[in-house]
Amino acid sequence: MSVSRVSATRVALAGGIALSSVMLLSGTAFAHVSVQPQGEAAKGGYATVNIKVPNERDNASTVKLEVNFPLDHPLASVMPQPIPGWKAEVTKSKLSKPLELHGKKINEAVSKVTWTADGSKIGPGQFQQFPLSLGQLPEDTDELVLKAIQTYDNKEVVRWIEEQKEGAEEPQNPAPVLKLSAASADHHGGGAAPTASAGTDEKAGHDDKAAGHEETASASSATDTTARVLGVVGILAGVAGVAFGVLAGRRRSA
Repeated sequence: MSVSRVSATRVALAGGIALSSVMLLSGTAFAHVSVQPQGEAAKGGYATVNIKVPNERDNASTVKLEVNFPLDHPLASVMPQPIPGWKAEVTKSKLSKPLELHGKKINEAVSKVTWTADGSKIGPGQFQQFPLSLGQLPEDTDELVLKAIQTYDNKEVVRWIEEQKEGAEEPQNPAPVLKLSAASADHHGGGAAPTASAGTDEKAGHDDKAAGHEETASASSATDTTARVLGVVGILAGVAGVAFGVLAGRRRSA
């Protein structure tokens, strides 16, 4: 094999690796809507979770999010944390089988929480977290599938409702899934059971914490974007270095 052919092969290989890496880094910008517990989400307990919503469009902003809760594994309590610039609406539905909680029978449960932009939005290259307090978590399942619907200001609607099938590839628009851990001794999981006084105190503290959550989300988004840009720049610089070295070698051989 001639020197020039070897050099061309090396350049092509380096270029292929760089292109694959760039595509991989770019792909991280297109994450799915997901649910992430803060601490433990134990069966039979209470938990605080974040619904993480990335904006996947370059020319539109997210202005609405709807998260649906399974009524076959109902939750008696779903409380959204106030977020500046967003209006939250909790929808309840009748249960075919009453739920017993703390010695009381509950005939309805939260079936949906909808956040609508009210002076804010999730712009391109950004994400937003929507905190929820959940309880009491069911004890007869290992996970909760929270199907979500994301709406953009250009009227586009993305339905994150596809359930993962065992042994199959991840669907294009997977539904957020909250994994439940084994029941803990105190049955409180990642958060205490809500009471009347606790609810009042919690709401009072939410207003102070909400701005912090928003700042954290924006900072995290900026950090992620910076990391991706630096990674791509580094790869391109590496390719340039390889190409320069190959060309220099060819000059010396000549």
